[in-house]
Amino acid sequence: MFKKRNTISKLWLKYTNRHQYKIYKWELDNYKNEQITQFFTGIDILDTSEKIIKQAQQDGCLNVMHSGNAGDVIYALPTVKKLHEITKVPINLYLRTNQPLVLSGYASHSMGAVMLNEKTVSLLTPLLNSQEYITSCTIYNDQKIHINFDIVRSKTISLGSGNIARWYSYFTGVTPELWKQWLKVEPDTTYANTIVLARSERYRNSAINYSFLKEYKNLIFIGVKSEYEDMKKQIPDLIWTEVNDFLILARILAGCKLFIGNQSFPYSVAEALKVPRILEVYAKIANVVPEGENAHDFYFQHHLEGLVKELYFRQA
Repeated sequence: MFKKRNTISKLWLKYTNRHQYKIYKWELDNYKNEQITQFFTGIDILDTSEKIIKQAQQDGCLNVMHSGNAGDVIYALPTVKKLHEITKVPINLYLRTNQPLVLSGYASHSMGAVMLNEKTVSLLTPLLNSQEYITSCTIYNDQKIHINFDIVRSKTISLGSGNIARWYSYFTGVTPELWKQWLKVEPDTTYANTIVLARSERYRNSAINYSFLKEYKNLIFIGVKSEYEDMKKQIPDLIWTEVNDFLILARILAGCKLFIGNQSFPYSVAEALKVPRILEVYAKIANVVPEGENAHDFYFQHHLEGLVKELYFRQA
C-alpha cells in the first residue's frame, strides 16, 4: 500500500538514499494517476452506452461540454453523432471558454494562453449548429452537464499518439464511425478547381518544402495572416482567403479540388467532410489519423509531390 511522505520525509529520503527516492517518485506518479482515474471514472460517470441511454431517456436530452481547442471540438463530433444515434434525444453542446492552454510540441498558438475564447466560439457555432445531430451549440454557463469531454485531459490516456477522434469514445463507451463523413455542408462550387492550403506554425514537418506547388494553378491559403505570409515565401502567387466563420470555411473545403494541411484546425474540418485531402504528419505528435475515402498522409517530400500530382490530375 503506497503511503505519501511529508515534505521533511521526502527531503530526507532524497539526500540520504537517491535510488529509493527515485522509486518513491515513480510510485508517487502512479498514485496520482490512479487517483485521477478513480475521480474521472467513478460509478456516476456515463461511460457506457447503457448508462448514457438510461440517463438520456430520463432527462429527454444529453448535455455535452468541451473546452478544448477548436480542432479537438471537431474531432469530438463523431462521438457526439453516435450519442445522438443511440439515444435519439436532443444533443446540446456547450463550449467552455477561457480554460488555460498548456503548450506542447510547439512554441506558440493562435489562441494565445487559452484553448477557446468567445471569438472562436462565435466562429464555430454557425458550423456546429448546422449539423442535424446537434440541437444547440452555445457557450457553457453553468448548465447541467451529462458528459464532460474534458475528461480526455485527465492524464489517463496518451494525448501524443493514436487518434484524437478516438479519445472521446474511450470515456463514453461508444464507438464512432470515423471512416464516415461527420460534417455536412453545402459545397461552395466556385472553388471546384482550387487547391486549398493550411499550415499552422505548430506541428510542422521541417523537411517539407511546398515551393513545387508554384507549378499548379488556383491555390489559396486559409489560416492566420502570419501563416499565410510564411507560406507565400515558397509560393509567391498564393492568395489568402479570409473567412467570417467556420461554416464558410467548411463550404470552401467541401467544394475544393484538393486540400493540403498539417495537424491544424482546417485539416480537422477536411477530415470531417472526407474531401480529397493530404495531411502533413508531425512525427513527434502523430495523433491525427486520416480515415475513410480520399484520405492521404505523408512524411517525405517525394511522397507529397507524387500525391499532389496524382490527385490533381485524377480529378482534372
